[in-house]
Amino acid sequence: MSTENEGNEGTAAEAAPSVPSAPPVPADAPQGPPESAPAVPTYPDATATQQQPAASAQDPETAPMAPVPAAAPQYAPPPAPQSAADAGWPPPPPAVPAYAHGAQGGGPAWGPPGQQHTADAPRKRGAGGLVAAVVVAALVAGGVGGALGFWAADSNNGSDASGSTTVSASGTPQDLKRDPGTVAGVAAKALPSVVTIDAQSGDGEGGTGTGFVYDKEGHILTNNHVVASAADSGQLTATFSNGKKYDAEVVGRAQGYDVAVLKLKNPPQGLTPLPLGNSDQVAVGDSTIAIGAPFGLSNTVTTGIISAKNRPVASGDGSGGSNSYMSALQTDASINPGNSGGPLLSAGGAVIGINSAIQSTGSTGQSQAGSIGLGFAIPINQAKNVAQQLIKTGQPVYPVIGATVTMDEKTGGAVISDQGAGGTEAVSKDGPAARAGLRAGDVITKFNDTVVDSGPTLIGEIWTHKPGDKVELTYKRDGKTSTVEVTLGERKGDS
Repeated sequence: MSTENEGNEGTAAEAAPSVPSAPPVPADAPQGPPESAPAVPTYPDATATQQQPAASAQDPETAPMAPVPAAAPQYAPPPAPQSAADAGWPPPPPAVPAYAHGAQGGGPAWGPPGQQHTADAPRKRGAGGLVAAVVVAALVAGGVGGALGFWAADSNNGSDASGSTTVSASGTPQDLKRDPGTVAGVAAKALPSVVTIDAQSGDGEGGTGTGFVYDKEGHILTNNHVVASAADSGQLTATFSNGKKYDAEVVGRAQGYDVAVLKLKNPPQGLTPLPLGNSDQVAVGDSTIAIGAPFGLSNTVTTGIISAKNRPVASGDGSGGSNSYMSALQTDASINPGNSGGPLLSAGGAVIGINSAIQSTGSTGQSQAGSIGLGFAIPINQAKNVAQQLIKTGQPVYPVIGATVTMDEKTGGAVISDQGAGGTEAVSKDGPAARAGLRAGDVITKFNDTVVDSGPTLIGEIWTHKPGDKVELTYKRDGKTSTVEVTLGERKGDS
């Protein structure tokens, strides 16, 4: 079937293909999702493509990071994806990166809040329980070590033969201060503006994610998949690093971008928004700092570098009802379930991305995937544009080219389908692509200077722009390569 990014209602495809790794010359990605992956509906507009069955995955898979269930110490994985045959736009995720929340069966997925156990449900000891146990063990060991150290020092001081003395290190508050340019200094300044989000749906299910203060009015920026379960009739709370908790409500959310904006109902005075950087000026090798609540452990700080830029990422929320695309920042900073929605900071403390997905080797049974050093963040320049639109109108606006492209990665580009979603024309009449002379069968190979190797890659690149932007598309037709200028159109809303 076909998928695109405009607004046509879609039909289900037979299987969700995997998405290649990265432009300008993306490396091969997993060949396909597990056999249990849901069918993929067509994607309405900008770049819809004919869906092709995917081969079984042979390489490491990307798993979505779903919010960590609130019940401790157990962390249940997200529910199994449901068929999206009748879901329309957007399609279920291709076999690619996962959410900064929880892995789903080894396949790619964005990671909606994971399942939470009810009060009388039996508790099992899972990965989350192990993490909690390790933390407790470390605290106990520290106490024992302190006691033994004191005993040894006291014994030495009381010995006339040794004549030795012990000198205690200063414990004054000044010793805890760190220079602003250090990781500790950046973390100390940023932590008061990062919140742990608890999202509970009407039936009591939910999970934990992260967000950060966007402005002094009390808006919180996070991922859509963190709050999706509680967006309509659930309950949302945001807890600051000082332990103070506030009720929150959804101002707007964009499934395709995986961005959401919350508003604290009674925001405290003196909120300090995190400064926003310029993700376009980030370079591979730049230092990064991630803050979040992995496995429910709030206020966790990890470090790494920018491993790659413009990495095409396509993931779903695990329910088969929404799909997200981005040209992501890749980092090796440790990101795990519960980090979703949290800030990825530069060495100077400016937000350069929103942590959203992780690559996973796969998961089995009820276990959740963890970090293997491949995390993905939504560039802050894109997230900022989406946030401004959501605060202003409450709904997202997507740039589109008005064409349906196939989602198969092995076509050497984004192929314009023979037919659009629901039997419509693949190239919208009088749309941007039609006005530029594009037609069914054309293979789009470049978007401006970026090599395009698949439909998801094209969509991710289109969505880094705004409606009205002029872009260049290079395409092949009957063995001949041509380049045309296209003025991007727009689609409002997620449905």
